Amino acid sequence: MFGIPGKQAVTITPKAAAQITKLMGSAGHAGLRIGIKKGGCAGMEYTMEYVDEADPNDEVVNQDGACVMIAPMAQMFLFGTEIDYETSLLESGFKFNNPNVTEACGCGESIKFDDSLSVK
Repeated sequence: MFGIPGKQAVTITPKAAAQITKLMGSAGHAGLRIGIKKGGCAGMEYTMEYVDEADPNDEVVNQDGACVMIAPMAQMFLFGTEIDYETSLLESGFKFNNPNVTEACGCGESIKFDDSLSVK
């Protein structure tokens, strides 16, 4: 929907692709749908859910064996985002390196976008 011909909406690092592939294989799902919803201290939050098939308006990204589907209302917020997977001594999880984010809360769970992108 909001893509540039020949350019994927998001990129997936090899670590993230391996983790997505592992999760999808163990859970028996086709892919992972990512989205955005209102909430959190900065105003918006990322969402992630297992899915068995893409919705007709999803943007589908297949990279290194991983399948990520982007919900229609999230496409303009996520365009250009790199999805990574980080592991540290205290935690592990997906990290969104999103060039569209203008602010993030201290916990990293909540984000804010430029007002021109806001969902009204």
